[in-house]
Amino acid sequence: MANKIKSPYKQRLRFRETNNTTLRRVYEYSTTKYRSRKATQYVDGGQAYTYGSFRDAVERLSSRMSRYGISAGDKVAILSQNMPNYLVAFFSVTAFGRVVVPILPDSSENEVTNILTHSESRVIFISKRLMPKLSAACSERMTLVIDIETFEFIKKNKDDFQCDGSVKDPQPDDLATIIYTSGTTGKAKGVMLSHRNLCHNLVASFKAQPCYKTDRFLSILPIAHTYEMGVSSVYSFYVGACVYYLQKPAAPSVLLPALKKVRPTIMLSVPLVIEKVIKNSVFPTIRKSRVLSWMNRRTPRILHRIIGSRLVKTFGGYLRFFGIGGAKLDPVVEKFLKDCHFPYSPGYGLTETSPLVCNVLVNRRKRIGSIGVASWKVDIRLDNMDPVTGEGEIVCRGDNVMLGYYKDPERTMSVLDDDGWFHTSDIACCDKDGYYYIKGRLNNTILGPSGENIYPEEIEQVINNIEGVDESLVMERDGRLVALVKFNDNVLDWNQESEDKFFETLQARKKAVMDWVNKTVGKNSKIGEVDVMKEPFEKTATQKIRRFLYKNVKGDSKRDSDGGSKA
Repeated sequence: MANKIKSPYKQRLRFRETNNTTLRRVYEYSTTKYRSRKATQYVDGGQAYTYGSFRDAVERLSSRMSRYGISAGDKVAILSQNMPNYLVAFFSVTAFGRVVVPILPDSSENEVTNILTHSESRVIFISKRLMPKLSAACSERMTLVIDIETFEFIKKNKDDFQCDGSVKDPQPDDLATIIYTSGTTGKAKGVMLSHRNLCHNLVASFKAQPCYKTDRFLSILPIAHTYEMGVSSVYSFYVGACVYYLQKPAAPSVLLPALKKVRPTIMLSVPLVIEKVIKNSVFPTIRKSRVLSWMNRRTPRILHRIIGSRLVKTFGGYLRFFGIGGAKLDPVVEKFLKDCHFPYSPGYGLTETSPLVCNVLVNRRKRIGSIGVASWKVDIRLDNMDPVTGEGEIVCRGDNVMLGYYKDPERTMSVLDDDGWFHTSDIACCDKDGYYYIKGRLNNTILGPSGENIYPEEIEQVINNIEGVDESLVMERDGRLVALVKFNDNVLDWNQESEDKFFETLQARKKAVMDWVNKTVGKNSKIGEVDVMKEPFEKTATQKIRRFLYKNVKGDSKRDSDGGSKA
C-alpha cells in the first residue's frame, strides 16, 4: 500500500522536531523562519525584539564575550529578574557552546556566592537591583560583569582581552546549563542539563499543548527555574510566538492591567497563585451573596459557567492554556476549576527531568488530583510498590533525564541507576488508564505506629481548606503529628497577642482546626497539636514550603536558629 503523503504543515512540524536537537539549531531555525515576527518585549514596551533583531543582538553579545576569551564550555551566570534581555543573554551563551548558570533572583548573597564559586563561572549578567548580592570577592574573580539591562560591561579584565574566545556548534549531549536547586531539602544541587534534555522538553511541550506563532505568552515565574525556562520562555521561542515580561513583581495591581493589555493565550503558574484567587476571592464572594449561594445549591452548573467565563475574561479573554506545576494542586480548587471549564492543565516534573514527566491536555477529561499521563517518550514505572495500596516511587527514563549533579558523582549515583532510570523520591499510584496521582514525597513520609505510611501533604490539604487558613505544614514531633498553621491576615490581630482576648481567639482557632482535621482524616493521620505561625512559611521558587527549615519549630512568633518559629 502506498505511503500516505504528509501535508506541508506536518512536514514542517516533523522537520522542526527532528532538526532542532540543540539550542543552537533552535536559535537558527526560529531567527530565520520567524525573522520579521515579534519575539519578546516588556508588557509596557521596552526591550522589544523581533526574531531578526534578537539574532543581531545575540551575535554581537557573543562576539564581545569571545574577545575576552570566553569560550565554549565556559560557565556564564545570569542573576536577574525576568526581562527580554534575559533571553538574549541566554542564547548568547548556549547557542555557542558555553554553559549558562541561571540563578534565582530571590537567592541570598551567600547562595549567589556559593553558586558562582561552585560552578566556576567566569562571567555574570546581572541586573542593577540585584548588584548588592554580588560580593566584592566574586566580582573580582570574574572576567566580565555585564549589566543585563544595557549589556554594558560593568567590570572587565583587560588582561583577558586576547580576542581568542573560541565558540562551537554544540552537540546534543553537550552540557547546556547547570541549574542550582535546593528544592525543600536544604543543600543546593547543580543539575546538569544537556541540549538534548532541553530540546526533548520543547517537543514534549508541543505534544502536550501545541502552540503557534500567533500565541501570546505572559511570563510570571522566574526564567531561572526550569519550569518557566523550558515550558514557557524557550518554548515560545521554539514555536515563533511572543513572550511578554512584567517589569515589576506580579502583584494584582501589576498583573491585572497586564492581562488586559496582553490578552495572553498561554500562561504558566504554580498552584498557590490560582488557589489564592479562588479561596480568597471567588469562594468568599459566593458565600456572602444570597443569589450566588442559592445558585451554588440549586443551579451549580449555571453558576460555574458564569464564574468560568468571568475568570477567563479576568485573564484577558483569550486564555486557552493555563499550566499549573511545581506542586500539587488543591483538589477542592481543581474541582471548582474543572466545573467552571477553566482551561487549566496540571503537570508534573522536576529540574532533573528538564522538567516534564507527566502532563494533561486541556481538552482531555480531567481526573481530579491526577498529574496526568507520561509525557512524550518518557518511560515511567512505580518502584517498591505496596501491593495493597498500589503506591510506589515514581522512576522515569528518557531523553529528558539530566546528565547528573555537577561535581557530585555520589549524589548522582544515588538517584540515577546504571540503566538510566531516575528515582524521583515522589510516591504515587496509577489507575488503569495510566493516570498518575502523587501521594507525597518519600523523604516527607511519616511512618505510623503500625508501620503504615502517613503522607503529610494529604493532611495539609484538609487543613488548607478550612476557612481562614492560608497555609500549613504537618510533621512528626515526639511521636505525634503536629500541624503548623498560618491563618489569613484578617483572622488574628497579632498587635493584641499579649491580651487575654487574643489568647482565647488563638486557642479557639487551634481547637477548631484540630477538631475538623481529626474528624475528617483516618485514625492514623489524626494530629495531636496545632501551632500557629505568625509569618508566612519560606518557600522555593515554585512556592513549595522549605520543610527542612521547620523541623524544630516550637511555636508561633519568633524565628529560631533552625528557621522555624518560637513562641
